[in-house]
Amino acid sequence: MRLGVVGICGDFRKLNQEEIAAVQELQFTGVSFHYASSAIPLVSPEECSKCRFLLENAKLDLVQFGITYKECLFDPRSEVREAAIAAVNSGMQVARKLNAFFYLFRPGSLNPDGAWTSHKDNHLPESMDRLIETLKPIAENAEREELTLVMETHAISIMDSPETCREVVEEVGSDRLRIVMDFVNHFQTLRQVYESETRLNHIFDVMGQVAPMAHIKDIRVENGLVLHLNEEVPGEGELALDVALKRFDALYPDGYGLIEHLPNEKIPLANKNVRKIAAENGINIY
Repeated sequence: MRLGVVGICGDFRKLNQEEIAAVQELQFTGVSFHYASSAIPLVSPEECSKCRFLLENAKLDLVQFGITYKECLFDPRSEVREAAIAAVNSGMQVARKLNAFFYLFRPGSLNPDGAWTSHKDNHLPESMDRLIETLKPIAENAEREELTLVMETHAISIMDSPETCREVVEEVGSDRLRIVMDFVNHFQTLRQVYESETRLNHIFDVMGQVAPMAHIKDIRVENGLVLHLNEEVPGEGELALDVALKRFDALYPDGYGLIEHLPNEKIPLANKNVRKIAAENGINIY
């Protein structure tokens, strides 16, 4: 498998040699960018060409180009769903010009506080019906652009379980719609965390075949009178990351895992830990 990073590099239009050198120093071979859909019209062809040239010259892959937006893909209001489709579609040509491996997007939430906040109506059958309806034209556009979509998922979102993730992909029925293997996001109970080998194997058994790119994180359990599961530096938390890396590598020996959601000062430790775990388990990171 291969190893990349979300972070270090900021705005793709301002990619510079200092950022590239920092990525190369840690021996990452892939990077990631996120960009707001509202700013896509401001991106020039020259900016795309420059970024792609710098990455290719440095022998770095753009593993994912993520598009951000405020709309929910399954909002009851048709005009909001139409705006969501337009937002997702808006960045596909930029991603293709940058030669991104995957185009990252999110389902959103009916909670007005943001895409990654919970709401009971996210889990209604009619919400799922609307999500499928919205995803189909997005997938059709990805087919025209010859771009592979990867949808973000989380236990608090409408994409709340490995089973749901696989069912959505199958229902939409496009080879261009896939899921991020963000295994940390599918731990729903304390017992699952403390018995993580079992849970990780279940996650990969159910959705591994439709999740060709991974986000590598860990989990820590925090004190409190309700359940608090937070992200942790890979190798510093509770999860059996050896299981996750072995399962992903077996499915995608040329696939990318991305270390993410860390401040720059913690990325070296995450990188060291992931490589150590991989080496101890016979996984070749190249």
